[in-house]
Amino acid sequence: MSESLKAHPLLRQWLGLGASGQVQALSGKVDLGQGISHALRLIVAQELRLSPSLIDMVPASTQTSPDEAVTSGSLSVQHSGTALRCAAAHWREMCRLAMAQRCGVDVLAVRCVSGEFSVRGATQTASFAELTSAEMWQSTIDTAQAQSPLAEQDIDASLAKPTALRPDVTSKVFGEFEYIHDRVLPNMCHGMVFRPGTHTADVIAHDMQALVHHVQAQSGVLRVHQDGLLLGVLTETEYALSKVVKHIEDGVAQGKFWRCHAEVPDANDLPNWLKAQNLDTTVVADITSEAPTDAVQYLRAEFHRPYVQHASIGLCCALAQWTEDAQQLEVWSHSQGIYNLRRDIALAFDMAPEQVQVSHAEGAGCYGHNGADDVAFDAAWLAQLVPGRPVRVQWTRQAELGHAPLAPAMAVEINAGLNAEGHIAKWTQTVWGQGHGTRPGRGKTPALLGTWQTAQPQPVPMAVNAAMAVGGGSERNAQPPYDIASIKVLNHRVLNMPFRVSAMRALGAPTNVFAAESVMDELALRASQDPLAFRLAHLRSAGQARAAAVLQKAADMAGWTETRPADKPEGWGRGLAYARYKNTGAYCAVVVELVVEEKVKLHKLWTAVDVGHVVDADGAANQIEGGALQAASWALCESAQLSPQGVASNNWDNYPILKFSDMPAVEVALMSQPQEPSLGAGECSSGPTCAAIANAIFDAIGVRMRAMPFTPENLLKTIEADHTSAQS
Repeated sequence: MSESLKAHPLLRQWLGLGASGQVQALSGKVDLGQGISHALRLIVAQELRLSPSLIDMVPASTQTSPDEAVTSGSLSVQHSGTALRCAAAHWREMCRLAMAQRCGVDVLAVRCVSGEFSVRGATQTASFAELTSAEMWQSTIDTAQAQSPLAEQDIDASLAKPTALRPDVTSKVFGEFEYIHDRVLPNMCHGMVFRPGTHTADVIAHDMQALVHHVQAQSGVLRVHQDGLLLGVLTETEYALSKVVKHIEDGVAQGKFWRCHAEVPDANDLPNWLKAQNLDTTVVADITSEAPTDAVQYLRAEFHRPYVQHASIGLCCALAQWTEDAQQLEVWSHSQGIYNLRRDIALAFDMAPEQVQVSHAEGAGCYGHNGADDVAFDAAWLAQLVPGRPVRVQWTRQAELGHAPLAPAMAVEINAGLNAEGHIAKWTQTVWGQGHGTRPGRGKTPALLGTWQTAQPQPVPMAVNAAMAVGGGSERNAQPPYDIASIKVLNHRVLNMPFRVSAMRALGAPTNVFAAESVMDELALRASQDPLAFRLAHLRSAGQARAAAVLQKAADMAGWTETRPADKPEGWGRGLAYARYKNTGAYCAVVVELVVEEKVKLHKLWTAVDVGHVVDADGAANQIEGGALQAASWALCESAQLSPQGVASNNWDNYPILKFSDMPAVEVALMSQPQEPSLGAGECSSGPTCAAIANAIFDAIGVRMRAMPFTPENLLKTIEADHTSAQS
């Protein structure tokens, strides 16, 4: 039984009937643009033998939805999908039994076809609505019904197979979809909270006094409110607010209003900065086989990734409204965890959680902890100034890039040894990095940026890692997935956080896989083996068949051979990499073809993935492709620029991402395993893509990149360092 079902075991907590007869499906997982709502719709439709068009996925809200914590970790299908499948199957079989009792026949005689129950040889039919009693809604879900043998007699079981198109795509393509940014509530006003670029700062009193006086005198300004480091402004129109925003952001660029101070790690020496901090060390794995063999060749290599930003093209936005007596608060947010956000907002305003309602509304999408929760606090904080009126807050590009949490910088060292037969005998992987989690809803105090900057600030929580039972954080995928006699993995969590860090897509997996799969290529070279053959030779034990299959499939798709093609241009290269996400999730292998000229230009990515039972093939492929392209952007472009005044890379000029013109062709193969449980698709391609690009660069020009991003400047530095090392 899934954790979601354990916490919410009643049928009414997952399913219902609307006034027009639509089936209402409830989920605590939210749609971030990844299409999870459609996948869940297909699951319910298939179990109820209904067309997906008859299933209404109710937007998540703390008023109606089950609490499923955060939409993260590629777990929505496993958690919410399993719960909804069991709930729908339970409802179907309860209605089958009710039909049998109504007709006085054995339950075996009842079939469910197109959502209608009938008895063989009889003309009487009944719908779910006609057979469902009030007591049925209160019943505890029997998970065994998901494997009910009676379901096999429903001959139209293919009716709801995943062939239906997502209902939201057309409106999004034509600009008709209502995102949270588009929502307009009656009597709504507009606001912005201005703050320094660092957690702590000093207010420059004369600048701030002059600023408050200036803003209050502007046309359309409703309220100006200062509290500690925060300055809030409310206006009647977006236009009036835009003039205020420009004036303040121009002043901030000139060093006005706040005097910031933050420790800035040396961007050119991040690994040593990480290692010099106070550390919390854990042993992630320490495995030795009964008969280890001695290594005769050793390799030591160190890799690192800089701080990385979310860089969502869409900006964070929220709406909030207090009742006129300030006893209830409603918030509309694109947060990934509506219940977690509710808890921390309640803490921030000293309220009971039941006094706060958080409703999810789709934003532009983000994978990880961005500023969505912080902007929700901003809206709620400003809405106190105008009880009864809704307040809309949308961050600017400078705020989006400057105030959202960063993905932590990481360093990874690998020591590996080959035995005389060319097999890996020993592997030690050591990781340094801050924790990957400061999300709301998990601590004694609110993890919301604004609450740390008021006149009575809450403490700033230290970033932590998730438990290894759910994949870990900086240590995610640090244990190699191959057959190796002796494996040791150490994780050093850095206990210093001058800049806020938190979760970003796949957490520590991209860096760990980049390091491990680069070393796999180096070891293959030392063993005089083809990179594919070398990996397959380390995937021969029991239980490794699915891993070997995705590697072979990706290689077959790309036309991989052990010899380099002779007809390729100078600077052409290819690389491959493999990982099983979290070592428990989806299996993914990637082959990259690229050319290194004045910069790295990707030509094509081939990706083979085993996600178990595929619910929505189109949605899964989209997730895998999107994950690979975002990882390519990290690998080739992205590096946060930090200063004592905060995040300096707060516009597209100094934080470039992969452009549409740089996008490679991507081919995805889903290796469906209908009898296996579904595995999440959203994050599995990130690590293998980063690693495959690095391996392809080496294949192209013989340069081993050990630090992301692989920009022209970093390529040149590496080439020069290799040349200097060769001469010494």
